[in-house]
Amino acid sequence: MDLQRVQADIRKAANHFPNIDIHPTADGGLYIKALLATAVGRVYAINMTFAGYPSVMPKVTVVAPTVKHGMHMYVAGHICYMHPSVWNPARHDVKHALAEAAVWLNKHEVYVATGRWPGPSLRHTG
Repeated sequence: MDLQRVQADIRKAANHFPNIDIHPTADGGLYIKALLATAVGRVYAINMTFAGYPSVMPKVTVVAPTVKHGMHMYVAGHICYMHPSVWNPARHDVKHALAEAAVWLNKHEVYVATGRWPGPSLRHTG
């Protein structure tokens, strides 16, 4: 993880997503806790981790309320807010990842209400 880059990207993201708290990890890194609201006003708490950042996209886990289905989620529990092959560290950052996570949460609510995931999907594993 490029600690200086992730810290700078978190500061920029906080201008658009004010409900971000930064926490240290045991290995000297950091992660964030954030609150994201959907179009219908439901607020979700997420954690974002940065192993391999910026070369590897951040992992986002929904903490509350619990997401109980496996649609567009990895076995390890983090969400697939964007296909990993699309991540480009020259174009994408923490703000982008948070925005995509917010879109995922809105799609999740549509899925829960209708049983259908809105929008296109790319096959992936993990």
